[in-house]
Amino acid sequence: MNGKKKRFLVVDGSSLAHRAFYALPLLSNRQGVFTNAVYGFVTMLGKILAEEQVDYIAVAFDKGRDTFRTERYAGYKGHRKATPPELVPQFNLIEELLKALRIASFALDRYEADDLIGTMAKKAEAQGMEVLILTGDRDALQLVSPSITVMLTRKGISQLEYYDPAKITEKYGIQPIQLIDVKGLMGDASDNIPGVPGVGEKTALKLIQQYGSVENVLANLDSISGAKLKESLTQYAEQALLSKELATIDCLAPLEFCLDDCLYQSPDYAQLLQYYKDLEFNSLIPAVLDKMGDSADRVAVKQDQPTVLTSWSEYAARWQEAMTHRLVAVELELDGASALRAGLKGIGFATEDGAFGYEVEPGQEQRVLDLVRETAGSSAPAFILHDAKKAMLILGLPGLGRFNLYGDTMVAAYLLNPNSGQKGLPEIVLEHLNLPLVQESSTGLSLGKRALMVYRLHEVLRRKLADTGMLELYTQVELPLVAVLASMEARGVKLDLPQLDSMGRELEESINEITREIYELAGEEFNINSPKQLGRILFEKLGLPPVKKTKTGYSTDAEVLEELAPRHPIVAGILQYRQLVKLHGTYVEGLKALADPATGKVHTTFNQTVTATGRLSSQEPNLQNIPIRLEQGRLIRKAFIPSQADWLLLAADYSQIELRVLAHISGDANLIDAFRKKQDIHARTASEVFGVPLDRVTPEMRRQAKAVNFGIVYGISDYGLSRDLGISRKDAARYIDLYFARYPGVKRYIDQIILDAREKGYVTTLLNRRRYLPDLFSSNRNIRAFGERTAMNTPIQGTAADIIKLAMIKIEEVFRERGLAAAMILQVHDELIFEVPKDELEEVERLVRNIMENVVSLQVPLEVDVKAGPNWYDMVTIERKDDHA
Repeated sequence: MNGKKKRFLVVDGSSLAHRAFYALPLLSNRQGVFTNAVYGFVTMLGKILAEEQVDYIAVAFDKGRDTFRTERYAGYKGHRKATPPELVPQFNLIEELLKALRIASFALDRYEADDLIGTMAKKAEAQGMEVLILTGDRDALQLVSPSITVMLTRKGISQLEYYDPAKITEKYGIQPIQLIDVKGLMGDASDNIPGVPGVGEKTALKLIQQYGSVENVLANLDSISGAKLKESLTQYAEQALLSKELATIDCLAPLEFCLDDCLYQSPDYAQLLQYYKDLEFNSLIPAVLDKMGDSADRVAVKQDQPTVLTSWSEYAARWQEAMTHRLVAVELELDGASALRAGLKGIGFATEDGAFGYEVEPGQEQRVLDLVRETAGSSAPAFILHDAKKAMLILGLPGLGRFNLYGDTMVAAYLLNPNSGQKGLPEIVLEHLNLPLVQESSTGLSLGKRALMVYRLHEVLRRKLADTGMLELYTQVELPLVAVLASMEARGVKLDLPQLDSMGRELEESINEITREIYELAGEEFNINSPKQLGRILFEKLGLPPVKKTKTGYSTDAEVLEELAPRHPIVAGILQYRQLVKLHGTYVEGLKALADPATGKVHTTFNQTVTATGRLSSQEPNLQNIPIRLEQGRLIRKAFIPSQADWLLLAADYSQIELRVLAHISGDANLIDAFRKKQDIHARTASEVFGVPLDRVTPEMRRQAKAVNFGIVYGISDYGLSRDLGISRKDAARYIDLYFARYPGVKRYIDQIILDAREKGYVTTLLNRRRYLPDLFSSNRNIRAFGERTAMNTPIQGTAADIIKLAMIKIEEVFRERGLAAAMILQVHDELIFEVPKDELEEVERLVRNIMENVVSLQVPLEVDVKAGPNWYDMVTIERKDDHA
């Protein structure tokens, strides 16, 4: 052959997949699909292809356990363990990967991958090619020749050892083909090839170096020294020949194979990108995007280059033109993290006719915002945004009805994948449009592209929401909620700063006092905040038993201290010290630092797209985490006051909503009956579980029943319940068994929801909110158990979250319709907080209670406890009036 030899890479797919599976931890995507073998396979293959210039490539796989070798010797590979169930489905995924990579793959009944590799390698060699074999199986070394090199994986899949004829001779002192003779004598434990008993590698090599082959060894038994060796060789001569036969790779397998089918070519990048996204191989995606370059996969992006607007007049004209369209996507860029206090750097917008981006000129910011405000009335087009709440806050349009919001791509993408956390627009565009969205050097161009992607993205997301049954949840709950949350954030919550200062001083005095007590109990002063110094005092000086250790010494975390508390009074003091320090730093000083100096208000951010259950969260400050266990923590609520003098705060709290949802979705007759009869559910459970009349239930029985009731909702174990109640695991298990005996519908629900979740890979709420549960498919028992608890609890907790969101939307709407001055300012789990003029208190209390209790219809009544007072702490219960019915 003239010129440089063509190179052919043959990959042992079965070997590489097994190597990758055991080299990497068990990985899965959010659907619970195991992916570690696939990931290791593709990274190893990518590394080889980057390092070795090849012209042809093929991958060979084993077809099954039954081969011509097992026909010859039934024990061949007979003791090998079954392929792990987590690996089995990954072979199909690897074949899909190879299709996306446009790499030929082969498997053949009755033959192993080694035989296919040998057949292809020898055929390519005969046509004058240079062959590279990638495998983890040393059997392939017999194929080495001047034209065939074996790349053997070592230490998992990260290192390779190259074998050519010189390397074989240097290492073994024989020719590559003679390795099958060595195996004929010594056997192979991994393949269950018997060989000759008593002959190891050293002896086998010595014999083959001397005699050349098994046949010659057996022909020269008289000249072999060592009576025992000679006896074994004589006795097991036939077994040695059989072992050599089993170890020999068949290079003439009847494989339909054409080299032209193995030509190395570019992957199907669009298909590969989708594959990586489905399996969540996020680290591999940037390289695919780079390779896509100017290919057809990105032509669509280049055909729609946004127009960059360079002046106010250009922007105003194009914006007014956009307002004549039915649908407009808008993207804003701010110069600060908080939308309430940020300035506007630029705006992008897109319609069906094109996209535009404008970097706001100095001094034009207000004009831009004013123009948007003027055109955002009821006659304006429908708007699509990414994080619409941010836009509403900077535009000052938080009120419902002032902003015709058709879509929010951040919220829509969250509903489709609530486990992934809050994603940026580039990640969502990549996930759902298969397109890259990079930051451009020009702000105007970048914003125009982002607006274009928002415009395109939204219909794709709506289709996916419709396909998963979540479109109504999106349009009727999550989208209207955006404006409600924007309104609440803009209003803020007023703080009594002098009251906080007073609390701070009192906490400092308490901290100083408890510090002195700790020093006295320790017999010396030390840094209480130092785990190392605290560990020395507790475990060395005072001799308390160390519960657990860390890399740096003794653990002094809360769990350890709570376990040690009964053993020495200093431990209770340290726990109290930590709580007081946290109250002072996080809540007193933390709240003061975040308050607006001009208004005394804090403006929390309500996160709509963070939690996997659908609940809202709150940050800067986190107003959903104001402590309630310690009286000093509850007192923090005293600092939350109405923004107007002589107004009141009103708190409306769903009573036991999760237990009521459980009663509804489980259909348990006893649980439903208790709620319909308005019985004390914990007393009723105590009566049922402990077998006593309701009027004989003691406070301790009720306390234990309450722990069981709420524990069941969260999938509590006998261990968890025993720890919570301070009882034995045996008693805790008995309580749980008694509970299920009295509430069999709950047991049926739990069993069924776990079965359904395993079958579907997800669970849903009553409003069809979906949560995927990959933990259910983990091989780790603890992780799998957590997945089961999540499957039980998510429909309950998620439904409760959906209900309160519906109530918030309806309340905001009714308040606006009635022109009430009262306003909703906080949502804390199952509680809504309002500030209310005194003359509106009766009407607001009636409206809020009625809406919250009737916003959905369940098999049991929803009940709301309502309180009011001058602050969030000093509140008095407002009794239910008959006309609420």
